Amino acid sequence: MRNNIRTIVLLVTAMLLVISAACAGSSSRSTPPMEKGDMSQVSEGLIASAPAPAVAPQGSRLTYDEITAGGESSIDRKIVRTASLTIQVNDISQALDDIAALAAGFEGYVVSSSQRADDDDNTASGQISIRVPATQYDAALQKLRELAVKVVYENSNSQDVTEQYTDLQAQLRNYEATEAQYLELLKKAENVKDMLEVQEALSNVRGNIERVKGRIQYLERTSETSLIQVSLTKVKPIGESTWDVPGILKGAVDGLIAFGNVLLTILIWLLVFSPVWIIILVIIWLVRRKKSRVTAQK
Repeated sequence: MRNNIRTIVLLVTAMLLVISAACAGSSSRSTPPMEKGDMSQVSEGLIASAPAPAVAPQGSRLTYDEITAGGESSIDRKIVRTASLTIQVNDISQALDDIAALAAGFEGYVVSSSQRADDDDNTASGQISIRVPATQYDAALQKLRELAVKVVYENSNSQDVTEQYTDLQAQLRNYEATEAQYLELLKKAENVKDMLEVQEALSNVRGNIERVKGRIQYLERTSETSLIQVSLTKVKPIGESTWDVPGILKGAVDGLIAFGNVLLTILIWLLVFSPVWIIILVIIWLVRRKKSRVTAQK
């Protein structure tokens, strides 16, 4: 009996390696682990005396391709929708409050919010991210447009994660079937060593179950609510003078300083190379003097 249990543990562990390899390659399209057979098939004849685990019927562990073969209308599609906007408003603080109230009105919530107030009030800015129910996505975008004096930028994206969600569910069912088989093996363990081996394998399976459940819950949450990120800038009042006297003065001073730096650099170069220039000038003077004497003698 003890040898049988060890053999079963080895077989199940090998199947877990296959499952883990399948999960690693399923970032965009996951293939359900143990697609060609479940634990009941692997251990058939080896644990005939054990009670049959509660395994989902084979027909319920369908892949995405098998489900879509029956028609798109039967699929509960999972769509992740996100949007980002840059808008101009008259009062950033008030606009942030209005957007938070808008999210609450749509039974959503604020994910994050920040505001930056500079010395020049016209350069103040704000950021806010909200989540609203997917069914209220378009209505929330329309309300945000109405809050803005001007919509500077808008971008909207949709991602269909139905395939990934369906394959994750298939993985979860297979992992749960594997867990049930390990629990049956644990009941048959005759000594501490066998028990520890089964418990270690069972712990690995349960870790995979929690990981897949977490991913499924994440896809459910992100598809049921839509994320909208809003950047806010302040509108410059109409008729406000654009002549920036301090800025012009600062630019003029900077230009004068730059000109002085160039002039000083030239003087330093002339000073450093003065011996060379002096020698050249002396040679030129002597040559011209000699020519003048020759001309005078003629």
